Amino acid sequence: MATPERHPDDHAAMAAEHAMAGMVSNEDLHLRLTTVRSPAPADSARATEMLSVMRRKLAKYRDVRVAENDGFRQFLPGATAPIQHYTKFRWALASRNGLDPARPTSLLYERTANGGLKLVGAMFTAPASVSDSELNSRLPLSIARWHEHVNWCLPPLADARRRWSETKDGQPVFGPKSPIATAEACDAVGGRFRPRLFGWMVHVMAFSTDDPWNAHHH
Repeated sequence: MATPERHPDDHAAMAAEHAMAGMVSNEDLHLRLTTVRSPAPADSARATEMLSVMRRKLAKYRDVRVAENDGFRQFLPGATAPIQHYTKFRWALASRNGLDPARPTSLLYERTANGGLKLVGAMFTAPASVSDSELNSRLPLSIARWHEHVNWCLPPLADARRRWSETKDGQPVFGPKSPIATAEACDAVGGRFRPRLFGWMVHVMAFSTDDPWNAHHH
């Protein structure tokens, strides 16, 4: 995940923030989900233990200032997405090798009516090259569905700011809501095709009142 300072296209970053914060219950042109597996005997216990560790170790970050003091940085300052990602890049790098429930890639905060931030969960990541079996060893695929954002068509960088809002036949030409999902179609509109953004990710809403594994959040 890029920091805003490193990101050459702030509109792409904003679209990514909204995509990451969106519902991940249904696969679409730009979202790939892991297949639900039949439960294995230890899956439930593994998931319960993960939630227990998260709630014990991450509760201190209910105060976002504590998170910032510990090195978490808002993925995109000023973004309007309802779920804000605060990322710790050292932990993001470590997540390439495995999942530690006490050390997520990002903390997830929901905007409250009074403008505050409420801790609702955490995001864990894995490299795009990781197999389903490895994802299952990190977090049971019978319990949670990992997802990745795929087949994005981005506007040409030199003209991105103007062209992000471009539409055709009432639909966006670029980004996660575009019907364009192939390199050929993206080339035809002069765009930049990205087979995937980031890698695998999963949101665990350990501090939400909803189902922590399948919380729908816009």
